[in-house]
Amino acid sequence: MNNENTGQLNKNTLENGMAKPAAMPPAPKKWKLMFVSWLFVYPVINIMFAVVFPLVKDFPQLGKTLVFTVILVPLMGYFIPVLHKRFWGWIVK
Repeated sequence: MNNENTGQLNKNTLENGMAKPAAMPPAPKKWKLMFVSWLFVYPVINIMFAVVFPLVKDFPQLGKTLVFTVILVPLMGYFIPVLHKRFWGWIVK
């Protein structure tokens, strides 16, 4: 190592010889993550009640729940991470 790199290395070490930890990115606000998720789930459930419920109204309750969750969970799995990424700047602010 040349002197320039050695000087830089010394700047980046603590007194005990350990390197400084990298700066942590800001933690997301949990209430903002939940809010963005809710902004997706609420209208989707209302649309599902308007569109899907009439088709399954004669199903037993467990069947209705199965149909709703089979539709809702994959939609959430795809779209909620997309929304979190889209609003990440606000979520960590």
